[in-house]
Amino acid sequence: MTDQPKSVSAPARIPLIATIVVVLAVLSMIALGVWQLQRRGEKEQALSLAAANPSRPSVAFPMLPPVASDILFRPSSVHCLRVVGWRIEAGRAADGSTGYRHIAECSTGAEGPGALVAIGVGQKPDDKPNWTGGQVSGWISEEPDHRALLSRIGGKAMPLRPMLIAREAPAGLKPAAPPSAADVPNNHLAYAMQWFFFAAVAVIIYILALRRRNAPKRS
Repeated sequence: MTDQPKSVSAPARIPLIATIVVVLAVLSMIALGVWQLQRRGEKEQALSLAAANPSRPSVAFPMLPPVASDILFRPSSVHCLRVVGWRIEAGRAADGSTGYRHIAECSTGAEGPGALVAIGVGQKPDDKPNWTGGQVSGWISEEPDHRALLSRIGGKAMPLRPMLIAREAPAGLKPAAPPSAADVPNNHLAYAMQWFFFAAVAVIIYILALRRRNAPKRS
C-alpha cells in the first residue's frame, strides 16, 4: 500500500507590515466615506440656498472658482470683449426642448481667466452662433462637469469655473433654460457608499489572501 499524503498544519502567520498597510488603507477609505456623508449634508444646505437665488438682486459675476452657494444662480452680467472659442454641450432650452448648448469662451481683458457664457441652444452641434461678444445678462452657474469620477470621490477635483447662462439668445438659437437646483446632482451619498464598498472589498481580499497563505500544505 502507498502512503496517503498527509496535511501538515502550521501556525497561522499574519504578516505585520502587510496587515498595517491594509488596516491603514481601510481606515482611510472609511474616513473618506464619512467625509462624503458630511459633504452630502453641506451640499443639501447649499442647494436649498441656491434654489431661492434666481429671484434675488443681481451681483457681480465671479471670475474665479469656486462659485459660492450664496451667489449660485443669482442674476448677473458680464462684458465679453471677444469670443476666443466655443464649447458644445448637450442642453435644454427655456421652452423645454433639447439640443446643443453653445458656450462661448470669452476674453474679458488683456489678462485674467476670461468668462464662460452659455449663449443659447441650437438644434445642430455645428451651428455657428451669430454672436461675437458684448454685454450679456443672465444667471450665474457652473461649467459642465467633466471631471474624473475618482477625483470627485476623493475630493481632489479642481473646482468648476463660473459660467453665465444668458437670459436671451442671438438669432438662430433658443435661450437656454434658467438654472435650477434640481439640475445640480448631490452624489455624495453614492460616493460614500463607494468608499465603504472599496473598504469591504479590501478586507475580503486580505482575508482570502491570509487563508491561502496559511492553508495546510500536503507532504
